[in-house]
Amino acid sequence: MYDICCVGHITLDKVVTTKSVVHMAGGTSFYFSNAIRHMDIKYRLVTALAESEMNTVADLRAKGIEIDALPSRHTVYFENIYSENQDHRTQRVLQKADPFSIEALSHTEAKIFHLGPLLADDIPVELIRSLSTRGQVALDVQGYLRKVENHNVHAIDWPAKQEALKYIHTLKANEHEMEVLTGHKEVRKGAMVLAEWGVKEVVITLGSMGSVIYADGVFHRIPAYVPTMVIDATGCGDTYMAGFLYQRIKGASLQQAGEFAAAMATLNIESSGPFTGTKQDVLDLLANSREKIFAEL
Repeated sequence: MYDICCVGHITLDKVVTTKSVVHMAGGTSFYFSNAIRHMDIKYRLVTALAESEMNTVADLRAKGIEIDALPSRHTVYFENIYSENQDHRTQRVLQKADPFSIEALSHTEAKIFHLGPLLADDIPVELIRSLSTRGQVALDVQGYLRKVENHNVHAIDWPAKQEALKYIHTLKANEHEMEVLTGHKEVRKGAMVLAEWGVKEVVITLGSMGSVIYADGVFHRIPAYVPTMVIDATGCGDTYMAGFLYQRIKGASLQQAGEFAAAMATLNIESSGPFTGTKQDVLDLLANSREKIFAEL
């Protein structure tokens, strides 16, 4: 029995800027696994990728991460092209991996299954339903809001959202994803709608403005801890969820878990690549009275 099992594809990312072309591993499962490996829990990653990218799995295993690497015809291959303005990105998907199945997860037992789909058909609703009978299901919703047509990524709503969300214990969405799902821009209204659809813990991340957690009719305002410098925001949401779910499995309150998660995300943004800090690094940040920014509700 694992405390947490993450399910999601590791990607091959091609990042094209005006100055360089860089290839790197990525995806929710990659950043989440790197972050949670430093914590004192029993953890497993279930991923799927092509034989040609198995070196990434070997690298993660060398860090002590337990991995079930399923065979796939292809590895998910994202191409991110940035203009001179780094806020403008064109995203394409050059390859898709095989979706996950109920059978693929039939031998893994966990208290929490954290799902990190990258595209709309990665994880079928039937698998969500099956996992919910065996443990709590946490979900980063972003992948269900992406559809690929002719290699181009298009933003979509999630047709099966109300059927699927009743099986979700913890849902993470940013403010834009929340608006697509619920039609509401206001965090308070959007979170309440997601709870009405069955989500037990609604986590809305608001970037540099912090985050909000809604559960049992109560809103918890989680601050963003101001970083000493901003180097790379990639994987911050995945790092946040690693900290949040780690704290929850250890019995922390929603407020405590949210603050720990936010501190982890701040440390992540202060360097490039996945999170490399320790639990003590996070506790030190929380103790040193960093400047805080709270979301408006």
